[in-house]
Amino acid sequence: MMAVHRLDRTKGLDLILHTEGGSIAATQSLVHYLHQMFGHDIRAIVPQIAMSAGTMMACSCKEIIMSKHSNLGPIDPHLRGIPAFGVIQEFRRACEEVKKDASRVPIWQAIIAQYRPAFLSQCKNAIAWSNSFVREELANVMYEGEADAKEKARKVVRALTSYSANKTHNRHIHSEECEAIGLRVRRLEDDPKLQDLVLTVHHCFMHSLMNTSSFKMIENHLGTALVKQVGQVTIQQ
Repeated sequence: MMAVHRLDRTKGLDLILHTEGGSIAATQSLVHYLHQMFGHDIRAIVPQIAMSAGTMMACSCKEIIMSKHSNLGPIDPHLRGIPAFGVIQEFRRACEEVKKDASRVPIWQAIIAQYRPAFLSQCKNAIAWSNSFVREELANVMYEGEADAKEKARKVVRALTSYSANKTHNRHIHSEECEAIGLRVRRLEDDPKLQDLVLTVHHCFMHSLMNTSSFKMIENHLGTALVKQVGQVTIQQ
């Protein structure tokens, strides 16, 4: 809110994203707020990576500007670091193997006993939540006004949530593949002036993140910034 304050909202928003992701709830709230402020006139610019929830934010924009080294990532939700799709897949496999061979019960019992109560339901709900959110954002924003908007959105979501195809949550999905699955991608290299400006900003942020105790930075072009830093404690020896 501080970064958006006093911006000329009639000009839309160029949102430069560099993130490993975060929670679905926070992402949904951020996207809702930005749409309230700028409508659908938002471009996502990804100079390097926008993974997981960062990909969800990028899919909530009218287009995504990527360079040759830019990456998005799968949007399969994780609960406490455990992939929700993996849990569901593993449980189904356990049921199938136990039905065929009762001797497999002790093996799977040791694994499934580690699940918390209602954990399977939480995994299913997280998957449904993230899928429906991205589908709606794509259909209503990126493919706004197109006759086949919902089908395009479903195709993109299927690709970004395919646990068997993506293999791992931190898989990098390059710009060519993003285009192939149907995302509206524009190449940063096509506009040398914009490329120079974006990479200059990105390098400044990366310098700060790598050489200071900062771990989160949100800043607008007017210089208004929110910077969070890791707390440091000095111990006398």
